[in-house]
Amino acid sequence: MCGIVGYIGKRKASEVLLNGLNRMEYRGYDSAGISVIEDSKLITMKKKGKVSLLESIVDHKSLTSTIGIAHTRWATHGYPNDVNAHPHSDNSGNISIIHNGIIENYYALKIKLTEEGYTFKSETDTEVLAVFIGALYEQVNDLERAVRMALSEVSGTFGIVVLSSHEPDKLIAARRGSPLVVGIGKSEYIAASDATAIVQYTNSVVYLSDNEMAIITRDGFTTKTISNRKTIKAIQEIKFSIDQIEKSGFEHFMLKEIYEQPHTIRDSFRGRLLSEKGNVKLGGLSSVKDKLRSAGRIIITACGTSWHAALVGEYLIEQIAQVPVEVEYASEFRYRNPILNPDDVVFVISQSGETADTLAAVQEAKRKGATVLGIVNVVGSSIARETDAGIYIHAGPEIGVASTKAFTAQISVLMLIALYLGRMKNLSLADGRKIAAELNELPAKVESVLQNAEGIKSIAKEYSTAKNFLYLGRGNNFPVALEGALKLKEISYIHAEGYPAAEMKHGPIALIDENMPVVFIATKDDIYDKVISNIEEVKARKGKIIAIATEGDSRIGRIADHVIYIPDSISFLTPILASIPLQLLAYYMALELECNVDQPRNLAKSVTVE
Repeated sequence: MCGIVGYIGKRKASEVLLNGLNRMEYRGYDSAGISVIEDSKLITMKKKGKVSLLESIVDHKSLTSTIGIAHTRWATHGYPNDVNAHPHSDNSGNISIIHNGIIENYYALKIKLTEEGYTFKSETDTEVLAVFIGALYEQVNDLERAVRMALSEVSGTFGIVVLSSHEPDKLIAARRGSPLVVGIGKSEYIAASDATAIVQYTNSVVYLSDNEMAIITRDGFTTKTISNRKTIKAIQEIKFSIDQIEKSGFEHFMLKEIYEQPHTIRDSFRGRLLSEKGNVKLGGLSSVKDKLRSAGRIIITACGTSWHAALVGEYLIEQIAQVPVEVEYASEFRYRNPILNPDDVVFVISQSGETADTLAAVQEAKRKGATVLGIVNVVGSSIARETDAGIYIHAGPEIGVASTKAFTAQISVLMLIALYLGRMKNLSLADGRKIAAELNELPAKVESVLQNAEGIKSIAKEYSTAKNFLYLGRGNNFPVALEGALKLKEISYIHAEGYPAAEMKHGPIALIDENMPVVFIATKDDIYDKVISNIEEVKARKGKIIAIATEGDSRIGRIADHVIYIPDSISFLTPILASIPLQLLAYYMALELECNVDQPRNLAKSVTVE
């Protein structure tokens, strides 16, 4: 969630830190703050609201410091206001801390510290940790040791960076369950929760593991476990460029990412699709090929949009490979003591590779002895490192909070997995070649869908005053209905629900009247006539019908109020083609309502806390 960044080097720290906050504002935008050491004193400035408000304060200061920390917040404990904003200090005002995560035993620690005479200004769990570190520093007079002692006693999750005027040439960074990466430049180091804050300065990084610390000075850094055992870290390369995290002329990151999908979909199967063989080469799964071949059941677990992709994957794998699939919310999977069999394979899906519930599901499945495979976007992320094997989706950085290109890339990779498993099983060469040919044509078909943007924009304008929407689909288009409704809720704040179309008669039909827009995914497939019957039922009750239909379908135009056409394709790929008009519809609805598309209220890009 929150964006954290620390800097030590030769540059003006405030400029590097504020630039990092702007890069990471999609991780949290309730408030922002900065601490630097200026003339041997700790100076902290923080402000409720966007990073731009903090910048206006910092710009009025003549700061020359070359060390500091900064934070952009997504609130967990305490209202978004100036006092609760990070960084937080100890009672002496000499130690400052930024934190991503939740300290679960903060209340017990706060009571203990209060009884010892320490005081608190905020409602946050982070200030308790800061005061606790300060209290321990009074005893041991060593920042590294004080931080280690404190972290040994806290429960919960954290990614932290600590700064102290007592030791003005040192940063202490540590993580447990919350991402942290250290960028290695020329005589400078940047610790951050996201590589987007680093890539402008260096592409060489190390990723901290759980329960690991980095002690960073002007001369270098060392890594240790929190229990004080030295560790050795491999230096890795950031795989994206600064250009990929710019808007590149688009009004919003979300729109840019929607229009990147022809490229990101192709990148997801580039070098993997063997068209002539009707098969797939997945090097990331080669070590578990035999396990996949003998799998009696596949479980896919994820959260949010990734869960919707998992539902599409269930249809794909069961239909193409004839392997039973179950899809689980990661937040439920981790707590319900799931039953796993020796021949089960668990896939986990996460764009960031840091989703707290999904990461916990990985750990639960591994604890039970399952083979756990990851489908993630961010190279070097926690899930990528903790799973037994996996596949990167290669969608590139996704900055918009509402996921678009990662969703379609996830489905593309799930299609590859289904084809891979199908060819291991009973899928014929001819059928494999047909699927491969359709995949090769998919980017061009997505491009043609994007050319309908103006028509979708006019539909959004007409229905921007609606208070509720229904999204309905059947078969592998049911998850598309769920995803379409989620996108509308996320960025326009309009209430929307997705249902299997046949389930409408079992309750939701009571909502339908002349003021209720209903979006149908009604593409030509084996159950097309069933969907048409559902549309007629809505029409009979004066509902407004927006249909996603296959090009050349003249029948649907006679009953729907609006039709958005997508190219004909095999049914396995219609979820990708059908989801893109719904992304655009949500985007243009949000524009009509003057919502903040890239930073919708109450949301953050990567959910790294429970």
